[in-house]
Amino acid sequence: MLDAIANEKVDIDATGQISTLERPAPPVNQSGYQPAPPPTENGEEPPPPPVDGAPLPNVWIYEGQAYDLTDFLKKHPGGEFFIGRTKNRDITAIVNIFHRNPEKVKKVLQKYALGRQARPEDIHPKYNAPAFLFRDGFNGWRDTPRYNFPKDQLLNQIRARLNEPVMKQQVERMDFLFDVVTVLLVIAYFLLQVLRLNFTAYMPIYVFVPLMVMLKISLSGVGHYLIHRPQVRFNKFFANIFDINYVPLTLVVTDGHSLMHHPFTQTDVDIKQNVFTAMLELPRYYRIPIHTMQKIGHVISGMFGRIVELMVLACKVGVSDMYGSWLRGLPHFLGALTVHAVLLAEMVLFTIHGDFLAWFAQFFITLWISTFMIVASHDFEEEETAQDDSQDWAVLQIKNSYDLTMVGNKYLDCFLSAGLSPHRVHHVLPFQRSGFANIISEDIVREEAAKFNVAWLPPKNFFIDRLPILINHYLFSPSRLAHENKFGLFREHLHPQALRATVTYIIQGFIGVGSI
Repeated sequence: MLDAIANEKVDIDATGQISTLERPAPPVNQSGYQPAPPPTENGEEPPPPPVDGAPLPNVWIYEGQAYDLTDFLKKHPGGEFFIGRTKNRDITAIVNIFHRNPEKVKKVLQKYALGRQARPEDIHPKYNAPAFLFRDGFNGWRDTPRYNFPKDQLLNQIRARLNEPVMKQQVERMDFLFDVVTVLLVIAYFLLQVLRLNFTAYMPIYVFVPLMVMLKISLSGVGHYLIHRPQVRFNKFFANIFDINYVPLTLVVTDGHSLMHHPFTQTDVDIKQNVFTAMLELPRYYRIPIHTMQKIGHVISGMFGRIVELMVLACKVGVSDMYGSWLRGLPHFLGALTVHAVLLAEMVLFTIHGDFLAWFAQFFITLWISTFMIVASHDFEEEETAQDDSQDWAVLQIKNSYDLTMVGNKYLDCFLSAGLSPHRVHHVLPFQRSGFANIISEDIVREEAAKFNVAWLPPKNFFIDRLPILINHYLFSPSRLAHENKFGLFREHLHPQALRATVTYIIQGFIGVGSI
C-alpha cells in the first residue's frame, strides 16, 4: 500500500496520461480477459467502488467470495508482504499460480471466510497503485481478468510431474547450485572492482567494463528470482540485489512484477506494458542523454530519497497492514539502503581514484541493456496483438512470452539475460526458486504443452531479434507532445513545453521519481 502511495505522489505529474504511442487497450477477449463480473439481481452491472472516501474493508477476494486475511498476515509461509499488498484485490489467480498445491491453500483460506460474496466496494478500483499505470477508465472490480483453473488445465498437468519425488529432488539440487553460483558472482563482483582500483595494469578498461556489465546484469537476474521467493528471513534483505543494475527499486516492483505482471500478463492489469511512458514524454533525441542523467541522479540521491519517503509513509499509513510490524518490515528497507550505499560508494571511489570514465562506461551500458530487457520478453511495443479465446492460464503464458538468448548457453543466459532466458517456464511456474530449476523443467512444460497443441517457438536473441525493434520504438518514436500536435523534429525538441519536461525529468531523478 505505502509503495503505491509513494509512486502516486511523485510519479503522476512526471508522466501524465499514458502515452498515445503505447499500444491501445487489448481486445475484450485477449489473454482470457473477461469484461465484467456477473450482474446484480436486478440485471444491472455493479457500480464501481468509490476512489475516495472511507477506507476499504479488510477483504481479499477468492473465487468470488470474501475473506479477511488480517490474522493470516504473520502466518503466511510466503511472507506477510504478499498478503498485505493484495488486500482489496482478487487473489484467485495469485493463489493458483504461486503455489505447488493450491488445494491446500484453499483449505487454509476457509478459516478466514466471511461467508458472503464479493462486493464492488471490496475491490480498490486502481489496485492501490498510481492511476497513470492503467488505461483511462480502468476499474479493478470490472477489469481484472477472471481465469478458470479446472483440474484438467495445463498447469496442473505440469505440477503433477514436478511434484514427483525424483523431480523435486532434482529441482532442489538445481536451486542449491543456483545459490552457489550466486555467492561466487557476488565475490567476483567485489573482487573485480578491487582489481580495477588497485591493480589497473592487470585490469584494463576494455576488460573491466564488459565484465562489470555482465556481473551487474547477472546479479540483477538473481534478484529477479529472489523477489519470487517467499519474502521471509534473510531473503527480505537480499532480494534488493535486483536494484544493482540501476533500473528498479525492489521495494516498489515486487508488487508490480510478481503480483500484477505475472498473474495478468498483457492485460489491463499488467502495468509492465506502460513502464516506459515517462521516457516517451521526452523528445526522441533527448532520451538517451536525459534518461542517463536522470539515472545518475537516481544513484546519487534519488534512490535514497525514495526509500526514506517509503519509510516515512510507513509511519503515517502503518506498517501492520503491509509488514505486520516494523521488525518484520525493517529488513526490506535495510536491504534497499545497503544496495544504494554500494552503488553510490562505487561511483565515489572510482571518481576519487581518477577512474570515473571506467565507472561511467559500465554504468551506461548496464543501464541501457537492463532497461531494454524489461520489455524484451513480451510484445509490449506491438500496436495490435492476436486475440485468444482460450481460458487456460498456462497456455496463455506460453503464447505471450519469449525466451531470450544472449550467448546460446542456457545456464549462462539464465544470468546474462537477468533471468529471462527460461522465460516461458518462469511464467508458467513463477513459484520456482531459480533459473536453473526452470531450465531442467523446460522439457516437462514443453511436452505437456504439446498435448494442448501449444507450439513451442524457438527463443529470440536479445541483440538480434529484439533490441533493434525496441530501440526503434522507444528511442526514435516522436514524443507524446509531438505526436498529439503533429510537430516536426525542430519543434519537438525546442518547444518550451518539451524543454520544461526535459529539465523536470532530470530533477526528478535526483528526488526519487525515476525509481520504477
